[in-house]
Amino acid sequence: MATAATPKTAAPKTAGATDSRQRFIDVALRLFTQHSFAGTSLQMIADELGVTKAAVYHHFHTREELLNAVVEPVLEQLRAIVDAAEGQRTVHARAEHMLTGYADLAVRNRALISVLAADRGVIEILRAQVDLGTLINRQVKLLADVDPGPAGLVKAALVFAGIAGAVGPALVELDDKALNQHLTEAGRRTLGLRTPRRPTPGTPRP
Repeated sequence: MATAATPKTAAPKTAGATDSRQRFIDVALRLFTQHSFAGTSLQMIADELGVTKAAVYHHFHTREELLNAVVEPVLEQLRAIVDAAEGQRTVHARAEHMLTGYADLAVRNRALISVLAADRGVIEILRAQVDLGTLINRQVKLLADVDPGPAGLVKAALVFAGIAGAVGPALVELDDKALNQHLTEAGRRTLGLRTPRRPTPGTPRP
């Protein structure tokens, strides 16, 4: 009987540990947004959740470790967008895929994207990671290649910074669909991209 009971109690502990970790991540993101990364301590996170600092240390030993846990899910999505964009046939198709993918990602992760764009402490820590620095260069290139040279780089920077700024809290009160549409259209105008033509219903594809 004792042996049979063991697997029944193991799953809730694992699920509870995962849930606790996610609670720390969610609170950390909210506090980073309110106070900046530099202005948020592990003690503040513990106080917000009503736990001891040791409970935070059980999952995260440093703020930087917690920051990585906060941003990694979004970075994984960004990597997938960049990989898919690089697989498109033409320069304009690659830029279109990168633009629409990034706009959608930003709208779905408004709080985090605004932190990544506005908090210099976060940017410096993340850019120090070789993998992320390479990823950022790849995504910029996908937009900048539409207009090779300094002008293309400036336009790419404007688009990424503009999207990140526009999704910030309380800046633009639009639902996700409308905001996504405005961001994409503004990005296309900045880059000089045409809006892709939608096939007429019933028209066979070539």
